[in-house]
Amino acid sequence: MSKRIAVLVSHQFADDEYSEPVEAFRAAHHTITNINTHAGHVIYGKKYKHSMTIDKSIDDVSAHDFDALLIPGGQSPSHLRLDERFINFVRHFANLYKPIFCICHGPLLLIDANVIKGRRLTTHEQISSEVIEAGAVYLDQAVVNDNNLYITSRSQADLNAFIKESLNVLRL
Repeated sequence: MSKRIAVLVSHQFADDEYSEPVEAFRAAHHTITNINTHAGHVIYGKKYKHSMTIDKSIDDVSAHDFDALLIPGGQSPSHLRLDERFINFVRHFANLYKPIFCICHGPLLLIDANVIKGRRLTTHEQISSEVIEAGAVYLDQAVVNDNNLYITSRSQADLNAFIKESLNVLRL
């Protein structure tokens, strides 16, 4: 069954950490909605390999509108965590017990949303101490699936495992 996937993304996202999961999700017939502050804006990846047009403003969406959430890494999560609207969206999503897919620095938004205490996660080594300080159990693995709710990976090197596990969760 086709799922609706929200993607929280900003300038300087990790190109492949956005494009490869999105391409795999679309190939599996899921719908992608790119969300930032203004619909219609074009944003670019960190290496300028990929760009995309924002589909919806954060002000025009609700966690109820979607079945899953993708937060790619790069510098994008650092930009988004400065805006309380994105943190509230992530918190609401987590409180609805819907799957959240994060790779690399994506868990920064989970940390600020205060939703990872007691959860099992992995992330980029640079922010592993922040994940631990927020109360999560940090595992240095290619992919970690915490009860089909938080699917996390460390980096672009783990994309294949991340995509495979994310697609498995979307089939449920």
